[in-house]
Amino acid sequence: MKTPLGHLSYCTNIHPGEDWNSHFQAIQQAVPGIKRELSPDRLFGIGLRLSNVAAVELSRPEQVAEFKSWLEANGCYVFTMNGFPFGGFHRTRVKDQVHAPDWRTEARADYTIRMFRILADLQSGDITTQPGISTSPLSYRHWFRWDDRDERDRIFEATTQRLATVVEELVRIKRGRGLSMHLDIEPEPDGLLETGTEFIDWFNLYLLPIGIERLNETFGMSAAEAEAALKEHVQLCFDVCHFAVGFEQTDEVLQQLRKNGLKVGKIQISAALKATFPQEPNGRVMVRDQFRHFNEPTYLHQVVALDDEGQLLRFPDLPEALEAFDDGHAEWRAHFHVPIFIEDYGLLRSTQDEILNVLRLQQETPFTDQLEVETYTWEVLPEELKLPLNESITRELEWVLTNI
Repeated sequence: MKTPLGHLSYCTNIHPGEDWNSHFQAIQQAVPGIKRELSPDRLFGIGLRLSNVAAVELSRPEQVAEFKSWLEANGCYVFTMNGFPFGGFHRTRVKDQVHAPDWRTEARADYTIRMFRILADLQSGDITTQPGISTSPLSYRHWFRWDDRDERDRIFEATTQRLATVVEELVRIKRGRGLSMHLDIEPEPDGLLETGTEFIDWFNLYLLPIGIERLNETFGMSAAEAEAALKEHVQLCFDVCHFAVGFEQTDEVLQQLRKNGLKVGKIQISAALKATFPQEPNGRVMVRDQFRHFNEPTYLHQVVALDDEGQLLRFPDLPEALEAFDDGHAEWRAHFHVPIFIEDYGLLRSTQDEILNVLRLQQETPFTDQLEVETYTWEVLPEELKLPLNESITRELEWVLTNI
């Protein structure tokens, strides 16, 4: 739905269903009721998540035509898609396989191009935003010898070359259909791109030289034309949870993006868990054990610890952080997408204040026109935090609307 800060919706990765028919049924069951509550007289945007299986099925002309008719009949539109998880995302062990296949592979590029073609087919003339698709941060750094500079360089080269294939397709779509779309890279803890700074460095050191050469060879673009196309079609997905876990300062990240002429494709409105450890030993143990309550086997829950000397210590998952806990840890932040409308979790808190800060900055100087609530962990939350799914989605969107 259109709000003063941009188009707002929620990501349908909250709904199970890896094939298109199952996922479409979940959307049909949920969206009309949510729209009646929040946007009865206005169009309601959808942030669509498709697995590769669902994308193959929806790419059939009769299927995409049926879905587009349903969208029009129900006053809905798709302005953004989530192309990060390629395969199963619910009721299966995901962990680091959320990055597979990574951007070294033809399968990842084919999947992303397929989704862009679907997204283009779903557009109608009265939607003002440029649609986009968020994607993985190229790969998962623990699959490689990260301290081997040569290997790291080879991985960046291979993933960027593959991603440039998608940029070429986006240029073709714009030239053929007059529709500009963007691929939004989503940094996250332990991704090949982990922070806003790493995204900027990758863009300048790898994407620009590789992309300019590719676009010159394919389309005869000048260096200036190719750079403009790359900055139009490759943007940043600002996931608030991920940036909060890494203790990143939003205003500094946005300042550096502007300085480099780079754009934010969308804000993913999401919250992580955090806690400051008290000095008293028993209190520290109690806080640690509260984190243990969120240790579940489906998703990665990376932890970034701030120690007493102001250094950041990174752990690939919550079990490793729990095992390594010591007296030098001052604060923990954990990658667990908790409901955004809840601030207190006993001895733990959410990073809800970071969401409010991002919304304030967006209001002061808008840096995107797409906002997507992304809380996908409802099935693995502790039982006392679970609510009926549609009620939970509505409450999240209501919280955002209240704070806009």
